[in-house]
Amino acid sequence: MTKADIVESIYEKVGFSKKEATDVVESIFELLKGRLQQGEKVKISGFGNFIINAKRPRKGRNPQTGEEIVISGRRVLSFKPSPVLKKSINPGELS
Repeated sequence: MTKADIVESIYEKVGFSKKEATDVVESIFELLKGRLQQGEKVKISGFGNFIINAKRPRKGRNPQTGEEIVISGRRVLSFKPSPVLKKSINPGELS
């Protein structure tokens, strides 16, 4: 599914014009991106959580030369699906 598919779906279901649907989708994504950049957790009920985790610097090795290098620390985005989403994907599984 692409952003264009989401816009098309909103256009068909809600009745907004394509421009309005595009504006809504863009606004939602900008809002989510802004909150994640600030380090906030984004929780969408019934869907899941987007969380920023900090990774510490660590030692690594260049596979071509075998030289030891330091991999810098960074922030990574992770997604944890909600139990509702998990159950809808695997309906026969026990939680």
